[in-house]
Amino acid sequence: MREKIVLAYSGGLDTSVAIKWLQENHDVDVIAAAVDVGQPDDLPAVQEKATRIGAVESLVIDAKRPFADDFITPSLAANAMYERAYPLPTALARPLIAAELVALARARGATGIAHGCTGKGNDQVRFDVAFAALAPELKIYAPAREWGMTRDEEIDYAKEHGIDVPVTKSSPYSVDENMYGRSIEAGVLEDPWNESPADAWGWTKSQEDAPDTAEHIEIGFDRGRPVSLNAEPLDLIDIIERLNSLAGLHGIGRIDMVENRVVGIKSRETYECPAATVLTLAHADLETLTLPRELARYKYQVEDAFADQVYNGLWFSPLRAALSAFIGSTQVADN
Repeated sequence: MREKIVLAYSGGLDTSVAIKWLQENHDVDVIAAAVDVGQPDDLPAVQEKATRIGAVESLVIDAKRPFADDFITPSLAANAMYERAYPLPTALARPLIAAELVALARARGATGIAHGCTGKGNDQVRFDVAFAALAPELKIYAPAREWGMTRDEEIDYAKEHGIDVPVTKSSPYSVDENMYGRSIEAGVLEDPWNESPADAWGWTKSQEDAPDTAEHIEIGFDRGRPVSLNAEPLDLIDIIERLNSLAGLHGIGRIDMVENRVVGIKSRETYECPAATVLTLAHADLETLTLPRELARYKYQVEDAFADQVYNGLWFSPLRAALSAFIGSTQVADN
């Protein structure tokens, strides 16, 4: 009987190629798992695609609720923005995805776990560190670090093996989305001298195309958690969904930055985070009214440390837990 491994599957180029490549080069059965953190993909189609490529089992795991409650909420309380610009949607999702994959691997008796991250990105570190923290007994496979293919060569490999992928050599963006934000990489975006092209953006209007009139909104918070929009009580997931549409329409949430990556290189990164931007700035402004001066100033340092821990893939570290405990203590009514 061949060993089984669980693959973090998105339906994109890297993970689709990985199913076939792992079977051919490691002689393993692949269980593909797409973790639903609010990405707008057709997940039943993603699930079916993995089976069609050759996965012995393909699942969709609904993790939207724990993502909102256990990851986005403490990040909002921390006003977390890496390098004061990036609200961390991708970095926040990775430890949750890792935890879901570890639970599935143990349930299926798998001996390994795999991801499709490349050798120059942050996500390989986030997944590797989270897997090692949660399940050191599982072997980690990172095929994109092994196969040595360029992105164009991956596209050719996919075509040769009958794998349908949502990119072409003329439009080679690598996109990651969840309810809290969208990241866009690769292609012409690799060069920081290139202006980001219009087709890279999907959630936000340009300033030229945004409405000329402002729209005023009121966000209600309870102990650091958004609970209402324009006096209407709403679940956090619904608030994020509405603000993504509304703020994106007004051109809010575009981020184009040169970022210091975990792996020690500088990289041009583009993100769309309409709801995350509005909610984080609103909460930070609210704290100027509610926190004593000394506490507020010290919290700035803690916020930066929290953002660094999340960005660096250290969600399961004792320091991140301690920082969250401190931040939680600032969100009570008796400060």
